[in-house]
Amino acid sequence: MASTAGSDRRRRSGRDERSERAVYVISVAADLAGVHPQTLRIYERRGLIRPERTAGGSRRYSDADIARLQRIQELTAEGLSLTGVERFIELEERLAEAQGEVLRLRSRIEELEAEHRRALADVHRQYRRDLVPVSKALVLRRRR
Repeated sequence: MASTAGSDRRRRSGRDERSERAVYVISVAADLAGVHPQTLRIYERRGLIRPERTAGGSRRYSDADIARLQRIQELTAEGLSLTGVERFIELEERLAEAQGEVLRLRSRIEELEAEHRRALADVHRQYRRDLVPVSKALVLRRRR
């Protein structure tokens, strides 16, 4: 996969910080995900999962990593190959990014519409200031 562990975590910055803390060693992560530790190593080599590393080089997995492992397990149970899982997850991430962009664009449209309404109201207020009621206007008529 093209993304790195750091950029994955930055992208997920809106999620609960606790789920991002890498605290599980490989054996515990494997138990939680329902796979063999060697499977985690294979997934890591394929780029499907990117655990953090301690200063000594040991892998550490977060709750978010465990959820991702469980998603991989669901997809392989449905019959997808690891290549298919890789592509599927990549498309899911792109879809999530696109949905986020749509939400940002909708928000921007709402801001622009509100700005437009305010500007229009200002123009109408200016017209009202410039208009003088006929009853108060001095009207001169010439007689012939």
